Amino acid sequence: MIDPALAAETLIQFLVVVLLSPLFVGISNRLKSIVESKHGPSIFQPYYDLRKLLGKESIVPANAGSVFIYAPYAAFAIYCLIAIVIPVLLPEPVYFTATVDFLGGGLLFGLAGFIKMLAAMDSGNNFSALGAARVASFGVFAEGTLITVFFAVALITGTNNPYVTNSYLVANPGAYLALAHVFATVAFLMLFIFESGRVPVESTGLMELGMVDDALAYEYSGKLLAINKWGSYMKQYLLGSVLLNVFLIPWGLQTGVLGALFDVPVMIAKWLLLIVLLVIIETTLAKMRLFKIQDYLSIAFSLSFLFLILNVVVT
Repeated sequence: MIDPALAAETLIQFLVVVLLSPLFVGISNRLKSIVESKHGPSIFQPYYDLRKLLGKESIVPANAGSVFIYAPYAAFAIYCLIAIVIPVLLPEPVYFTATVDFLGGGLLFGLAGFIKMLAAMDSGNNFSALGAARVASFGVFAEGTLITVFFAVALITGTNNPYVTNSYLVANPGAYLALAHVFATVAFLMLFIFESGRVPVESTGLMELGMVDDALAYEYSGKLLAINKWGSYMKQYLLGSVLLNVFLIPWGLQTGVLGALFDVPVMIAKWLLLIVLLVIIETTLAKMRLFKIQDYLSIAFSLSFLFLILNVVVT
């Protein structure tokens, strides 16, 4: 029998992820422009871009196959599934939470990334293939960090349920301040900075020397590009919300239908703090060479692995 309250909570969390994820990208871009003394786009620019692209025709390369066409929809569906199984708005389980755990969530993120790489290779474009190769090489440490952090966090509470981890940290401030948790938070923050494309790299954008994630969507246009971008916005929101609710700021979330509505402004406030932190990091660090990203991610992986060792030693 369907619980109406639980169904409403699940729907609210899903709609927040789908509808508000472009907003946080717009706020971040606007704030970064202000810091750089530029006028910058509106905070609603991502919505304008999605609306414009959804109204355009998708042009498919002559050499592209079915994987190229259906990959954006598959990745978008995966992010929709993640949106209703992990604590990105509510601190209690919702429908489909039992589908995956921490490790399963990390594998779903990896699956979506793998599908995007397959689509880039299937496009037949050399630049897209170059970007896919770089994403694959960087993913050795990025995916390893994500899975290692999730696995090590499970040792804190003896479970790999992210909701239990959130409740445990709220009830036990000592665990939040423990050295192992600090290492995990720093490692996940470094990973989020990379996954959201905020590592300051020279020649960023669509230039050949800076093509990483942008290269995966290089051949997309129209509706397919809109779905691809929307999925990227959702991925950034999902990872950022896990960082906030499980690692950085686990407090403040309420339960129930009214609690879910109250959690929306709470999450906006949390995201504003995270955006300010990210803009400071992005605008104050000197740009690094592209090949230095491997060093950056290896440090994040080392911290996550050290976190795992500390948990084993302490317990």
